Amino acid sequence: MRHLASTPPASPADRQALRRAAEDAKIALSTEEEARVALTLDGQDTRATLTRDQLNALADPLIDRTLDACARALKNAGLTAADLDRVILVGGSTRTPRVRERVAAFFDTTPYTALNPDEVVALGAAVQGATLAGLRRDAVLLDVVPLSLGIETLGGAVAKLIVANTAIPARATERFSTSADGQTKVKIHVLQGERELVADCRTLATFDLTGIPPMPAGLPKVVVSFLVDANGILSVQAEEERSGRRAHVQAVPHHGLTRDEVAQMEADGFTHAREDMRRHRLIDLRLNARLDIRNITRQLDRLGPDELDPDYRAQVQADVAAVQAFIDGDDDTLDPDAFQTAMEKMDHGTLRLAEANIAKTLRADADATPPKPVPND
Repeated sequence: MRHLASTPPASPADRQALRRAAEDAKIALSTEEEARVALTLDGQDTRATLTRDQLNALADPLIDRTLDACARALKNAGLTAADLDRVILVGGSTRTPRVRERVAAFFDTTPYTALNPDEVVALGAAVQGATLAGLRRDAVLLDVVPLSLGIETLGGAVAKLIVANTAIPARATERFSTSADGQTKVKIHVLQGERELVADCRTLATFDLTGIPPMPAGLPKVVVSFLVDANGILSVQAEEERSGRRAHVQAVPHHGLTRDEVAQMEADGFTHAREDMRRHRLIDLRLNARLDIRNITRQLDRLGPDELDPDYRAQVQADVAAVQAFIDGDDDTLDPDAFQTAMEKMDHGTLRLAEANIAKTLRADADATPPKPVPND
């Protein structure tokens, strides 16, 4: 006599015999505390006794995954377990006492078990088949995007164009621009995931949009379009509006991902949401602050000592230095609210600077305009 093998037997007949014995034991343990298993594997008799506690230990991880899916469905629908009128058990495994116990505890209600769980599955499959075949017009089957889709932006942040649980087909469009003067190429990095930073998301594809005419930073307008078709295929197109240059790529978002991996990515998104948003905000603040400081520095350099009050110039430079300190600071200790306040103070304090530059431009234009000729009598 020997114990049940820890790995499936090689023979197809033995595997089928083991599957049947396991099913019989599971059915028996739904009403009894123990079940005896007797079968012949690889020409040798095998005997074993299984208990309900052993079955429960094996079933719990699977039940956990199912209840996690229920929790996500409730959250996405904006509901709680208390909002449900009834919980109906579907599928033969719901006859298992452990399943009924865990469901009752999760939903805080006694599940409805009067229906035959196998017939319910068959009827549901028939309804789905009729809907897919176009025989039913009163039901609609919707598939959704399992994880958010977006692209990388300057600084390592992710701009999400299509968020998780959006029904497909789905389309989204957003405008971006260049970050450097004279930039003629833009790299489009397509990402998937629920996190806010590129390092924590999954790469789907990368491609280059080339041939952009050299222009000052921020002037080119790059339109990025995402389209997820009914087959779940993602098409990404990037087009520079002024030149008409475009490029595109296709990807399958769910390729290579298991359900467990999708669930883990969703869970990580919830767990790290607050810190991810803080870091994303710091990236955006740094980018905007650098642009503002560059413009302010140009305006200061354009005005001579006699065109701007020295005390005011010193105040503007002090405000710029305060913002620069935030730019150079450590992400782990920076306060985004304090960063934002420093930027607002700097921007508000440069109103006079902007007015002085506008006045100088107007004077230069006036001096460059030739006098109008006097008409002859």
